[in-house]
Amino acid sequence: MNDVNVLYKLWRQKACEDVDVAAELSDMEHNAAAIEDAFYRDLAFGTGGLRGIIGAGTNRMNIYTVAKASQGLSDYVKTVEETSKPAIAVAYDSRIKSTVFAETAAGVFAANGIHVFIYSSLMPTPCLSFAVRRLKCAAGIVITASHNPAEYNGYKVYGPDGCQITTKTADDILKHIEALDIFSGVKRMDFESAHRKRLIEYIPEDVCTDFIEHVKSQSMLKNNEQIDRNVAIVYTPLNGTGLKPVTRALREAGFTNITTVKEQEQPDGHFPTCPYPNPEIRQAMNLGIQYARKNDADLLIATDPDCDRCGIAVKKAGGEYILLSGNEVGLLLLDYICSRRTENGTMPAHPVFIKTIVTTDLAEKIAEHYGVSTINVLTGFKFIGEQIGRLEKENREKDYICGFEESYGYLTGTYVRDKDAVNAAFMIAEMFAYYRTKGISLPDKLDEIYRTYGYSMNTLHSYEFDGSAGLAKMQKIMERFRCEVSSLGGMKVIRVLDYKNGLDGLPKSDVLKFHLEDGCSVVVRPSGTEPKLKAYVSVNAGNRTDAEKIEKSIVSDLAVQMK
Repeated sequence: MNDVNVLYKLWRQKACEDVDVAAELSDMEHNAAAIEDAFYRDLAFGTGGLRGIIGAGTNRMNIYTVAKASQGLSDYVKTVEETSKPAIAVAYDSRIKSTVFAETAAGVFAANGIHVFIYSSLMPTPCLSFAVRRLKCAAGIVITASHNPAEYNGYKVYGPDGCQITTKTADDILKHIEALDIFSGVKRMDFESAHRKRLIEYIPEDVCTDFIEHVKSQSMLKNNEQIDRNVAIVYTPLNGTGLKPVTRALREAGFTNITTVKEQEQPDGHFPTCPYPNPEIRQAMNLGIQYARKNDADLLIATDPDCDRCGIAVKKAGGEYILLSGNEVGLLLLDYICSRRTENGTMPAHPVFIKTIVTTDLAEKIAEHYGVSTINVLTGFKFIGEQIGRLEKENREKDYICGFEESYGYLTGTYVRDKDAVNAAFMIAEMFAYYRTKGISLPDKLDEIYRTYGYSMNTLHSYEFDGSAGLAKMQKIMERFRCEVSSLGGMKVIRVLDYKNGLDGLPKSDVLKFHLEDGCSVVVRPSGTEPKLKAYVSVNAGNRTDAEKIEKSIVSDLAVQMK
């Protein structure tokens, strides 16, 4: 347990380099609650790296916590890397202080004798995954808080396979981090000085071009196959990194009728028109929908700040724009890829589809119909990337046809090992145009899927628990779910899958899956990046109306359990 007052006084003495941190420390001098929240723990480091509110303290994202994590990563890399001159790739997004944090980390790596490849401008997370593999790096980091609100930033860590680090690797890196004094135990070098000495090198433009070429190579169209590429598309990068790579991929593929949302076009870490820059929620899509109406667009595509999540809205026959969920888009893409590969004769002999355990089980029925095997993994796209790596080691990399998770993450190729919204935007636009050419809308195609395989409703509900008291409460609630829940929504729990000690060959994880009557299910787990408990509700029913009634009853019970 940290002695918060001792730490606070130490930081007042030592944390002078960043004027914003120094000013915040001064402001909290007589605010015991603020000091407690800033110093009661070290910012958690795990498979997702670091993520937290930007500010002063050990429980915040700042140059000191970033530098300490970078020193720990440097020490780890030097113990496991076989080459005498290992390299680390660095990328960053549009968030507040992302550039500063990226340059801080790069300076630490350089001071430790590790060569640094860094993008010269902000770049999507999948481009970091790509660069790690392309440049044969020992590791990679990207400074991003993904889709979190503006006050957050983060530090994602990738292994040499281009995949986010495993639990074991995270634990090993954490041991190195915990052994360090945050001020005296970190080697530092000025970024510009390290760049002049060629210890830090900007990633060449041809790496970006190669990435785009790999994205375009995922097309399911046959040679010279004609589709309506003049479909009207509105695109918003939500003030993040997606503008250049997404529009470039689409335009090089022949899509020219693209309108960008001007207010959300350029990088801006304050996200002035979408305070919660997450394409999963309607508020982030509202301005894009306004643009779509104004331009009579057929399709709205949105990517989150680090461009690894992709959300869409489509126009129905009556002119209304509807949002499609991550599960719905995933089902459409899976069916499109399977049907096109079957038609084109490009389906592998032993095709594989990968999804997370909280993603709709209806996808398995589609895969089975086309003779595709399904692999289920824990929540987090890193586990999908890990499975791709296993297929590669077995010389079965080409068997992978796609993977997706309900939280708007998709990947149809193996050139990266993380979800890729550049790839998703490209594939969605192609799929949309392909069906449009045949006079079929995406809602119509989705209805056809439901008629064929059965109706399924999948919803996500989050419950926030802030501060140290919130963390303890979340732990108590999870234990209560383990011991006391026998029914939800009036439906009897017929089976409980507890992944706490590992299950079905999957790693240990604080996740519970309740199988209910009539094929319904609920998954409950703590978020890996935010102070939240998440509940994933899956309902099978004869139609949407019946499903909504059942879902409402289950959610009502969940709300009681979360108190």
